[in-house]
Amino acid sequence: MKAVQFDQYGGIEVLEVRDVPRPTPGEGEVLVRIKAAGIVISESALRSGSVKDIFPLSFPSGQGSDFAGVVAGLGSGVTEFAVGDEVIGFSTRRSSHAEYVSVPADQLTPKPLAVTWDVAGSLYVAGVTAYAAVRAVHLTSKDTVAIAGAAGGVGSIAVQLAKRAGATVLGIAGPSNDSWLSDHGAIPVNYGDDLPRRLRAVAPFGHIDALLDFFGGGYVSMAVEDLGIPTDRIDTITDFGAVERFGVQSAGGADASNVSVVAELAEFIAHGELEVPIAGVFPLDDVQDAYRELEKRHTHGKLVLRP
Repeated sequence: MKAVQFDQYGGIEVLEVRDVPRPTPGEGEVLVRIKAAGIVISESALRSGSVKDIFPLSFPSGQGSDFAGVVAGLGSGVTEFAVGDEVIGFSTRRSSHAEYVSVPADQLTPKPLAVTWDVAGSLYVAGVTAYAAVRAVHLTSKDTVAIAGAAGGVGSIAVQLAKRAGATVLGIAGPSNDSWLSDHGAIPVNYGDDLPRRLRAVAPFGHIDALLDFFGGGYVSMAVEDLGIPTDRIDTITDFGAVERFGVQSAGGADASNVSVVAELAEFIAHGELEVPIAGVFPLDDVQDAYRELEKRHTHGKLVLRP
């Protein structure tokens, strides 16, 4: 089969699509033929080596956690799935950017028919990360939350989950995303100069109760120092320096990384209660182009690889 691998830390150019042995499912595992697999910005950080002191890699390294596909084989002891089943899943071995993946059965859930392959294949990382972050700040109908990176892969889901919790949502993003944010019940606020004043100006009663940071670049310090948001109601998935400096929360995918959350989000999508925007779809062979687009950090929604 084909799979994305790389042999050293570096830029996009180290990514290669190689012929490798197709995995054999072990006891309790399921072999899945992948139809779609999402890409995420955290893979770029791992590949570049910028977080190697925290998350070191061994080489050759694969990549990818999100995927959706069709069951192609079963290991011993698996009874909950059958060959031909359509599933959504995740790989903890970073191996989903490939034509096949083998994972434990408890990392899979049935794919609802109403959920497209591209959406299903890009749901796990962004979905559970947004779910954990929104849950961490305990939003209610009395709250106003500002969301930085509100139109990205994680932020666009978090906007909708925060609205489901009843909160007033201020979506921080570029002007090209104003219409989408407004259509999904958020108040768009463009990033740039004088942001704290502009956020207060549109917030009910001029007060902001929580902040979710999916972008980095100083939003946490703004929330603490300019907006006076309590640190236990701030969550960032990217600014680890601010976590150490201010003691804010850093709940993310690892805090909601289970198949029941994926299944819940998939049902929301199937019933038209949650949208996962797809910003672009690339063949697996064009993985470098996909990451080149992702690393511009201006995509609205998810980018997807199709083997």
